[in-house]
Amino acid sequence: MPNLRISDAAVFLGVSDDSVRRWIDAGELASSVDAAGRKVVDGHELALFARDRTRTVEDPTGIGSSARNRFVGLVTDIRLDAVMAQVELQCGPFRVVSLMSSEAVTDLGLELGSIATAVVKSTHVIVETPGGHS
Repeated sequence: MPNLRISDAAVFLGVSDDSVRRWIDAGELASSVDAAGRKVVDGHELALFARDRTRTVEDPTGIGSSARNRFVGLVTDIRLDAVMAQVELQCGPFRVVSLMSSEAVTDLGLELGSIATAVVKSTHVIVETPGGHS
């Protein structure tokens, strides 16, 4: 498993370096020291830590769905033309952009500041890794 520097772990968790250090000092997150003498966190440990602390916004639709990738957020931008629209949502730290018909924007009552849920079917998600690992 890869080892991550404290600053990198903080980026992936969306917190400060000091928060990661506090979790390490409190024994909530394991760390070790790399060959350069830097404190590092095991990537697998960090993944488990992140998964256990995941907080999602409750989906306000109350709709049952087979899609597991649901991101609740706020509409931050709508660009309309006669036929199509681009709708941007801010879902936590993530910006999600959807292209849809202008009619759908009207039918859904979307406007800036609306709460909406972006649903992503996992069969169309591309996963990439740094450095071109295959």
